[in-house]
Amino acid sequence: MAEISFYLLSSESIQDRYEFTCKLIEKAYRNHCFCYVLTDNKEQSQILDNLLWTFRAGSFIPHQIYTGEKPPIQKVILIGSLNVPDQWQETVINLSSHCPEQLDKIEHIREILDNNEVTKELGRNRYKHYQKLGFDITTHNITI
Repeated sequence: MAEISFYLLSSESIQDRYEFTCKLIEKAYRNHCFCYVLTDNKEQSQILDNLLWTFRAGSFIPHQIYTGEKPPIQKVILIGSLNVPDQWQETVINLSSHCPEQLDKIEHIREILDNNEVTKELGRNRYKHYQKLGFDITTHNITI
């Protein structure tokens, strides 16, 4: 059963949400975890893809947008709005407005919410869904 963590940011800024996501991705990568970042659409995927190149000087995180085709190398962070590919189910960072599919195959889900009312309400819905399914959920309040 997946371990689920909610990160509740004090900021209402979507930019802060993306930057925090980059930090979480960087931490996962340094721990040899090649996660999948689930987004709502191609535009959101592209924003995060661009930010990963520039968010921290000297940082390099191999990543690419997932279009449904398996990447040529497995040690890469994938970003996309499609279902989580098989070999990237260890950790899913969820920036989308819905729960990932195939919850039985995912080991860790990281939900990142900014302090925007719409984002929080969608997050509450996902929290209730996970809770109803019997998942253990931890919450982290992050001051930005």
